[in-house]
Amino acid sequence: MATALKGNIAVGQSGGPTAVINSSLAGVIEEARKHSEITGVYGMWHGIQGFLKEELIDLYAQPAEIVQGLKRTPSAALGSCRYKLKDGDYERILNLFKQYNIRYFHYIGGNDSQDTSNRISKMAQEQGYELRVIGVPKTIDNDLSATDHCPGYGSVARYIAVSTQEMGKDTEAIGLVDNVKILEAMGRNAGWITAAAMLGKKDEDDPPHLIYVPERPITWDGFLGDVQRVYDRLGYCVIVVCEGLTDADTGEPITASASAVDVDSFGHKQMGGVADTLCKEIAARLKIKARYDKPGTIQRMSMALASTVDLEEACMIGAQAVREAVSGKTDFMVSFVRESNDPYRCGTGLVPLSDAALAEKKLPSDYINEAGNFPTERFAEYARPLIGGPLPEYVKLKRVWVPGGGRR
Repeated sequence: MATALKGNIAVGQSGGPTAVINSSLAGVIEEARKHSEITGVYGMWHGIQGFLKEELIDLYAQPAEIVQGLKRTPSAALGSCRYKLKDGDYERILNLFKQYNIRYFHYIGGNDSQDTSNRISKMAQEQGYELRVIGVPKTIDNDLSATDHCPGYGSVARYIAVSTQEMGKDTEAIGLVDNVKILEAMGRNAGWITAAAMLGKKDEDDPPHLIYVPERPITWDGFLGDVQRVYDRLGYCVIVVCEGLTDADTGEPITASASAVDVDSFGHKQMGGVADTLCKEIAARLKIKARYDKPGTIQRMSMALASTVDLEEACMIGAQAVREAVSGKTDFMVSFVRESNDPYRCGTGLVPLSDAALAEKKLPSDYINEAGNFPTERFAEYARPLIGGPLPEYVKLKRVWVPGGGRR
């Protein structure tokens, strides 16, 4: 049994906010209160970047109703950052850990955040400072390779699925005017969010009709041919595309910001604009009117469409991180381990931070159809349990035409 380590927790949130990242934070705070070894929980204001400025919030001072309310509050209550540690930062971090007797470190975030946790853990070990580091996963992109899925994904998947249902209803109704509608979903290199658009589709003719993800680059002739075939059959077409969609001929994203201002400290370019580009090509080459919707950052943290499964699991995984650290574990990220699909059951595991950091999980090939323009049922079986129950049931009028009218 590990020796009890008495001290404080430092916890931070990093990367893009989500609908459930605060639920993970609540899990950390609530679980910490159960352990006498933990004397306090300090929230890093705007992640590791704020910690370097010594900006800390006393989370034990928060009333119980605020901690409970975090579970239904979107975005990042502590504030977030995208900051890559510099060589000169490590000594400052270690000094602050000592100053505030921080013995437990939990960073809630995605690939880059787990890399930060890994680097801090290694630094503490090299300096002989006893620190237990357990990462808490978070990313709507669902691209952490060492876990079945990520907190935040189930909610954005539900958002995209419902938004596509409703956009499809709008386009079907006004298809004589707006013939093609494209929804642009988030995702730099992986199509997990975009693929979720299929989850509300019941019949072959229901929107969405086409879905394109970065794992399958498009050719312009292939894409335009797909659109033309759907339009010829139905008179309208609903498409969902990933902002990181790539061109098969160049191997590059169809659109990405070229401005240095739009590149973060990890070198990630801001994506976006692919739907506008596709609409222009459809209009120019097919002579069909096309418009697009782009929900933008609201899709990643909408509480109105948050998944109940996602909310519960996010809190669970935050609490588990504290339990693992108190038990003596360090240098790990908590992961989800799926036990069953029907009924859905999921437990937790541990993966080395070095395995979680920076490794990127993309859609498996059998989750995308051979034509590269739609997810398969294998993907639906994976994603459906994560979105928190049935989607809205929308009805269609039966087309019973009045005798003698224009339709017979």
